[in-house]
Amino acid sequence: MVALLDKRKFYINGEWVDPAVANDLEVIDPSTEEPIAVISLGAQADTDRAVAAAKAAFPAWSKTPPAERLAYVEKILEIYKRRAAEMAEAMTLEMGAPQDMSLASQTGAGAYHIETFITAFKDFEFIRPLGPHAPTTMIAWEPIGVVGLITPWNWPMNQVTLKVIPALLGGNTSVLKPSEIAPLSSLLFVEIAHEAGLPAGVLNLVNGDGPGVGTQLSTHPDVDMISFTGSARAGIAISKAAADTLKKVALELGGKGGNLVFADADADAVARSTRHCFNNSGQSCNAPTRMLVQRDIYEQAVETAARVANETVVASAHLPGKHIGPVVSKQQWDKIQGLIQKGIEEGARLVAGGPGLPEGVNRGYFVRPTVFADVDNQMTVAREEIFGPVLSIIPFDTEEEAVEIANDTDYGLTNYVQTADGARRNRLARQLRAGMIEMNGEARGAGAAFGGVKASGRAREGGVMGLEEFMDSKSISGWSLKD
Repeated sequence: MVALLDKRKFYINGEWVDPAVANDLEVIDPSTEEPIAVISLGAQADTDRAVAAAKAAFPAWSKTPPAERLAYVEKILEIYKRRAAEMAEAMTLEMGAPQDMSLASQTGAGAYHIETFITAFKDFEFIRPLGPHAPTTMIAWEPIGVVGLITPWNWPMNQVTLKVIPALLGGNTSVLKPSEIAPLSSLLFVEIAHEAGLPAGVLNLVNGDGPGVGTQLSTHPDVDMISFTGSARAGIAISKAAADTLKKVALELGGKGGNLVFADADADAVARSTRHCFNNSGQSCNAPTRMLVQRDIYEQAVETAARVANETVVASAHLPGKHIGPVVSKQQWDKIQGLIQKGIEEGARLVAGGPGLPEGVNRGYFVRPTVFADVDNQMTVAREEIFGPVLSIIPFDTEEEAVEIANDTDYGLTNYVQTADGARRNRLARQLRAGMIEMNGEARGAGAAFGGVKASGRAREGGVMGLEEFMDSKSISGWSLKD
């Protein structure tokens, strides 16, 4: 029996401290179903202590010169890159990202966001004129206060850096509650921040679950803002919990991305989009999970997607290579299996994958890459966020029909367009209701904000807008231009 990593302590006021009350939870390796670590779930006393530390640290931290805050973040980035292999291993263990993907994409996303925030911050004007028509009216950007940061398990460092770094740069102090399913990478990130010399109380971490520490932060009178990434259901609960204290709530929630593939799309569009859907074992809120294909190329697209699914290797996260790993937990595996079965029952045509474990696998939370064709947009697999490697393909005839289908969803995070027609791309980019539109496989530029509309939440993370999300604006008249 391998000894479990003991990760029961919380990071509060610059120190690793024991929980007020022991409440152990095992962290499970989804590749093996074996426990790998033990954490403690926080109690109200732990949350209160962390919030008090953040509140006490806020007056001094909020007054630090921007250049000083930037220097801390630059130091965090330096140490983060040096400890990248450790970070990748933590995410492989806790949430099943395969070795190579965990280092390049999971760990790499954190470095990318820190770098992007550094670039945006260097040009950020904390006090700026409203405009030439009002030369003595200024807009000032100021810290909000104590922020509670609640992050998910699917892209741990992507989300931690999108919240912690702009909170720090904006002059806020914070309490981080990472997912209790995947807390190891966040504990390591806090070690990195401590090594960088961040002052005590500026960043705190308390492990816990949503009903516990998550609710405690959301209702706490001394928390001025909650930034949450996760499900729409949890986002609604957090909004309600936070309402009594009138704190700011920023939500980055789920998605059901519509991917419009026209007959003139490039030759790799369908295969590229299918691989994108399966990336991270389908556990991405911005995954293109609904592929809308023009009738002229529909059957060809179905064949291509099925081929890609059948060629996608599923294997242990502890192996090198370009395979996909397990999904994060037994609960998630069961949910995905139920939705695959629902797709079959509702009459979608199963062309690849299906229920059960992949061939040759008898343990681990592995899901067969699955493709459904002839999906109607009212079917469950087209309505619900599955969060697994499951693609639904829907035919369409006209551009107008494609837009109608794509927009007929509760979500509005990312939509995708594949067409050689530039005028069509521009039209669709404005007609599709989503916070992000990606076309012809081109990534959005560094600093473009991540976020959605409707049930996908309306937070904006990354770049200048991500910095502003963690600050309040103040309008000032009568500003002296002589000083």
